[in-house]
Amino acid sequence: MIAIIDYGSGNLRSIQRGLESHGVETTITPDPVAMIAADAVVLPGVGNASHAMDRLRASGIAGAIYEVTEAGKPFLGICVGMQVLFEAQEEGNAMGLGLLRGEVVKLTEAEKVPHIGWNISRPLRQPLLSASPADPYFYFVHSYVARPADPQDVIAEATYGQTFPSAVMRDNIWGTQFHPERSGDNGLAFLGQWVEVVRAWQRRKAA
Repeated sequence: MIAIIDYGSGNLRSIQRGLESHGVETTITPDPVAMIAADAVVLPGVGNASHAMDRLRASGIAGAIYEVTEAGKPFLGICVGMQVLFEAQEEGNAMGLGLLRGEVVKLTEAEKVPHIGWNISRPLRQPLLSASPADPYFYFVHSYVARPADPQDVIAEATYGQTFPSAVMRDNIWGTQFHPERSGDNGLAFLGQWVEVVRAWQRRKAA
């Protein structure tokens, strides 16, 4: 079971359909207890990082996220859901979850902000290299970008005025700046790869 966090933000049904197309069960839930009980968790995100963190903390979801990630369960943050994995957030002068070291800052070198539309997400290293499509275009909607403290956390990057991380990973924690649920076949392929990570974790747990 994969829990998709409902905290009033994100393309929940699209994410659910994308995951379920790979044969997994999902639940959309605002309940921290259900998140802790799930095999894996997805944190969607659209909008303001500061407001997102306020909701996550006030609802008890932030505590559940810490419990899930500390247990080693696969965790995926999407767009703002990826940004709040990091520490300082320039948007709203807020603090994120701090699961990954680094900060999130405004796009400053682009001619037009926000960055909206299709762009290439270049895979840099495993695990994405093995599943990279021939035309690695994904759909982006954002005004802020992550600056990870550890370059090894970046597994793909994109360029829009400046080069920024389009996908990150450390251990069981994954994040994408792009929206896989809005990225057609490439997005479905990415979600399928993450579902295989979830299945591998389930096998280890059952062994």
